[in-house]
Amino acid sequence: MDFDRIKEKLNILADAAKYDVSCSSSGSKRKNTKKGLGDSSGMGICHSYTQDGRCVSLLKILLTNHCIFDCAYCVTRRSNDIKRAAFKVQEVVDLTISFYRRNYIEGLFLSSGIFKSPDHTMERLIQVAKKLREEENFNGYIHLKSIPGASDELMREAGLYADRLSVNIEIPTKSGLKLLAPEKNHEDFMKPMKKVKNEIIQYKQESKLIKSTPKYAPAGQSTQMIVGATGESDRDIMYSSAFFYKNYNMKRVYYSGYVPISNDPRLPALNSQVPMLRENRLYQTDWLMRFYGFDVRELLNEDFQFLDMDIDPKLTWALRNRHLFPVDINRVDKQLLLRIPGVGLKSVNKILNARKFRKLNWDHLKKIGIASNRAKYFITCDSREKELRDISSENLKSIIMQNSQSKFRKDLSNQLSLF
Repeated sequence: MDFDRIKEKLNILADAAKYDVSCSSSGSKRKNTKKGLGDSSGMGICHSYTQDGRCVSLLKILLTNHCIFDCAYCVTRRSNDIKRAAFKVQEVVDLTISFYRRNYIEGLFLSSGIFKSPDHTMERLIQVAKKLREEENFNGYIHLKSIPGASDELMREAGLYADRLSVNIEIPTKSGLKLLAPEKNHEDFMKPMKKVKNEIIQYKQESKLIKSTPKYAPAGQSTQMIVGATGESDRDIMYSSAFFYKNYNMKRVYYSGYVPISNDPRLPALNSQVPMLRENRLYQTDWLMRFYGFDVRELLNEDFQFLDMDIDPKLTWALRNRHLFPVDINRVDKQLLLRIPGVGLKSVNKILNARKFRKLNWDHLKKIGIASNRAKYFITCDSREKELRDISSENLKSIIMQNSQSKFRKDLSNQLSLF
């Protein structure tokens, strides 16, 4: 084995993979059997994160950065003058096992540029996973990036070896995809998503009757959208996310700010990188939709197409709906408890349990862990203390901002000037 060449390939193909952020591995329960290597059950795999929230515990590489497509937003596009490389199937297998034995990684995230055809590329990705499972007896986490346009047969086989599958939708809107990637068809992204969804449903049904039914993508499927490459609004992005959650049973939708890589006139200028804060607000909105019972139309609609960069989306919603507040923390139902700014999921459950035994006051709520600097303006409790009520939403927003600190605060003025 030419170790210098392998190292060169690794540098090229690991660097090319950094633009894909959809590498969460939570949800898999593949156990170690027959004294094999690795175990993706228990606490999960993604323990280590970079400062901006990206997972670093997986070997994250492309099989190749050769690609037959010329998508304007992609660094591996056909017309881009970059150094190209490609791993052999066995090289990826050997790297994964070698890195795992050295405790560098706990799993593999494998994507690829599309070379020759979608099916040919997908076959190679599957070969890597199959060799790891069957020849190396590897039971660690494997995430395969599904190739748009791959056949149903290959998508079924991929799910038998991978813990999670994902097809990146890339651009949130059909019009944006047509503008920046005219060679691609939106339906090619939908087809493998639908196949994976149906296979997962079928597995769950069959496994209830036959315990030995082979697992199919136990960690489900995910997708990723590039934010800011076209002129889509936050409403466009989150409406697309809601569509995928509802119709394709997505585990996660990831949002990746576009990194300017080209002078193409269809794209934003090179010095106009999307603020990290915009990604953060999109993830907060995503969280409210999935865990707090919000409908996307409550947060973003024709009148409010962009998220407020100054405050989080739950507080934004509460300020727009002051007529619903204040609520009595000792009486209000769970649905509205979840909508109080500064009150999280864990705090809601603690409040519901605690108020069975006594009425809660401010001291109790602070011990429970609510963010009282926000919540106190929207609730009442077993206390004579009263907060400001008869003030406008705009003034209340200013008061809350003055009493809050954000890790993004120092970057707001500079980043937003670029957006």
